[in-house]
Amino acid sequence: MSDLVRIGEVANAVGRHINTLRRLADDGEIPVARTSGGQRLFNIADVQNALDARSRARHPSQVLSKANKLVTASWGREFPLANLQEHEVWKEIVEDLHLDLTSGAGGVFPYAFSEMLNNAIDHSEGTTATIKFFKKPETWAFEIIDNGCGVFSKIMTEFNLQNVFEAVGELTKGKRTTAPKSHTGEGIFFTSKAVDIFELSSDGIRWCVDNLINDFSVFKNGSQRGTRVFCRLEIGTKRDLTAVFREFTVDHEFVRTRPVVKLFETGLTFISRSEARRLLSELGKFEEIQLDFEKVESVGQGFVDEIFRIWSNDNPTKKIIPRNMNSAVEFMVKRGMSLK
Repeated sequence: MSDLVRIGEVANAVGRHINTLRRLADDGEIPVARTSGGQRLFNIADVQNALDARSRARHPSQVLSKANKLVTASWGREFPLANLQEHEVWKEIVEDLHLDLTSGAGGVFPYAFSEMLNNAIDHSEGTTATIKFFKKPETWAFEIIDNGCGVFSKIMTEFNLQNVFEAVGELTKGKRTTAPKSHTGEGIFFTSKAVDIFELSSDGIRWCVDNLINDFSVFKNGSQRGTRVFCRLEIGTKRDLTAVFREFTVDHEFVRTRPVVKLFETGLTFISRSEARRLLSELGKFEEIQLDFEKVESVGQGFVDEIFRIWSNDNPTKKIIPRNMNSAVEFMVKRGMSLK
């Protein structure tokens, strides 16, 4: 038992959140032992090996270079963005690759592809987009790279944010768009939840969402021009696009959201009222807000008070639901909610 450690130590060693490791252990995805009292114990090397194997299994169709670029594609073309029609490009891909749209992926990918290419056409301010499609026996994937201004810097400028990392957080809210008269701001929000793997890169950072294990990451990605979006989905997926929409809608109206608190700050602690106000900006558009505290280590009294007392009292018809809290965050949130 000397080589077994508690979950906090293995989380620090492998770079995963405690809640993620709990889920993987309980689902049998990583090896775990238990004490007589039921506490989880792990061997760090065994856990890392299991995570590496899982990563390889989740990405069987991708041949990656050191720059994490897909080096082979089943289909690829560069298009001028002026007057480009996303449905025509999708039709060309389907016909050239003989895609089976009756498959599980066939019910999701037309939406995801069209929304992401439309963003490049309408928002990127670029002139061209390079589009690749990867058709493998078990998965489909597409990559769209435009030569525009960069999605994160554009959002940062439009909403007067302090840095491009804050722009990622804004995208997790939904209904955030730089062109509100012509766009709803729903495309990235729903696409990031509808596919297995979603990646959005620009302005030197990459936001990755892994819906297979309910995890996310944001990290520096090196300089690049424009925006790169990548989506991957198992062909036989059981994920249903209608169900994804239904989770956040009532009577077909987008009234629920789930912003990821961690993505509004580069650190792991949230203390100030100003941080809370930035997080809450524009959330009054929704009836139910699920605040996702995944990877947040601690919160301060002012941060909690601003959200769960002041904002809640000013918006009595709105419902705030905290989720994925560790024990320290849960204690402060419950304390704050009791003071309403």
